[in-house]
Amino acid sequence: MESADRLLSMDLRAGDDDWSPTPHGHWLAQMIAESDLVRGRDVLELGAGVANHTILIHRKGAASIVATEITEELLVTAQANFERNCGEDAEIEFRVADWLSTPGRFDTVVSNPPFCQSGKQNRRYFIDSLILDAHKRLRPLGELIFIQSSMADFGETERLMDRNGFDVEVVGTTSGPFRDYYFEDQRFMEEIEGVEGAYELRDGFYHEHLRVYRGRLREWAPHTNAHLPGRT
Repeated sequence: MESADRLLSMDLRAGDDDWSPTPHGHWLAQMIAESDLVRGRDVLELGAGVANHTILIHRKGAASIVATEITEELLVTAQANFERNCGEDAEIEFRVADWLSTPGRFDTVVSNPPFCQSGKQNRRYFIDSLILDAHKRLRPLGELIFIQSSMADFGETERLMDRNGFDVEVVGTTSGPFRDYYFEDQRFMEEIEGVEGAYELRDGFYHEHLRVYRGRLREWAPHTNAHLPGRT
């Protein structure tokens, strides 16, 4: 079996407007490299960025990959990095798509959803919508793989996943110091004070915890009298 260090070795290039890997992205990559979360599965990756996770998903033996980004410009970087590291003949489809607004059904959805800089009044918007709507992109018993910070409230995520039909597993946990831009957003710093276990102070320095979640859809079918589209 190829070592995680070798799998994580990549030639990645990015422009000023590209989203380079964060500590969240590095930890998600580490967990993908050390596991068989995607082997043999049809994978939808939301927000490919510079394609570090896309490359790993390919190297770890996914059956097929659809990788998305919000604009064509961002997707160009992802595709270039993927082809540089995996070859131009590797089986993959790149799509411009707004989050889950893309067609198809998959075995696995993988993402590093935005939080602190989500651009939404509800910073959990992308986490919540991922949990609420991933079933639209997943096949029966499909899996959702994503990472989040303790500042986004682990308890709320786990309750929401359970309520929406996912069996929840924590794949891996780590921690690290706050990034500088957290402190630049005073409202954000005030918001996290209301989240239980949002951060830890170590020798006067703020640290967040990161968890990679794996949610598997339970078997379920709506009641025959359920309100469904097209039913009068």
